[in-house]
Amino acid sequence: MAAYAVILRERGGRVEILLSRLAPRISRSELWTLPGGGVDHGEDPRDALIREVHEEAGLHAAVGDRARVYSAHMPRTPRDGQLVDAHAIRLVYEGWVAPDSPAPRVLEVDGSTVEAAWRPVADVESGAVPVSSVVLEALADHQPFRKQRVAAYALVTRRRDGVDEVLLTRLSPTAAHPGRWTLPGGGVDHGEHPAVALAREVEEECGLACEVGALLGVHDTHFSGTAPSGRLEDYHGVHLVHAAVVADGEPSVVEQDGTTDAVAWVPVADVASGDVPVLDLVVHALGVLRA
Repeated sequence: MAAYAVILRERGGRVEILLSRLAPRISRSELWTLPGGGVDHGEDPRDALIREVHEEAGLHAAVGDRARVYSAHMPRTPRDGQLVDAHAIRLVYEGWVAPDSPAPRVLEVDGSTVEAAWRPVADVESGAVPVSSVVLEALADHQPFRKQRVAAYALVTRRRDGVDEVLLTRLSPTAAHPGRWTLPGGGVDHGEHPAVALAREVEEECGLACEVGALLGVHDTHFSGTAPSGRLEDYHGVHLVHAAVVADGEPSVVEQDGTTDAVAWVPVADVASGDVPVLDLVVHALGVLRA
């Protein structure tokens, strides 16, 4: 009985999977498999998996709460110098590691694996990377975590010295699109009124009290990307865009270590020209305002 994880990440536009290379005593030829291993007597499989990922890759993994079950009967399997009639029950979970995790490295001495690495999924599926059957089975069955998020955003504009400006926040390295600018706002908590959520988010991201006005429109986006946790998600965002007014004062980010690392009044002309990189949400909201 063993527990394994499909751990994916996105880098440079390609999806990679964390794999462990089996030791020569397990496989004489190069063979990669999912990180994980045996469940000790009385041990929770998820705890076993977290332990094994740390031993085999030196990484601290988070594990989902559901697993797929794979069964493999291997009548003539070499193990410690002899052939055994092996039957493996494999519980395969979804796992993920933080985006700023170090490069994987094996910590366990004289274990069943000798190397850990991120390998392109395309190379695994094409056969360029030799893998055990459970890797291909798990990848074929794996579905990215689906997340739908309802969020409220504020379109705040002003005219200063003859220049039309819009209040924008910059996404931090922990966000899905780091370095790009968007409208202030964020997720609506369960049971929270969108206007209340928006006023709260604007104060956290801009340090200014916010008066929420009329709903201007609804924008949505759908993409696959890495969440701040490191989990690869099939993400659908539904965005409620409100007109809003903020109190006088210089905006500054209040929330620390969040998905916003800067806030500023940005000339609308710089958004239109592309000099300031923004999310489509900003273009959509400004278009609604002009209409």
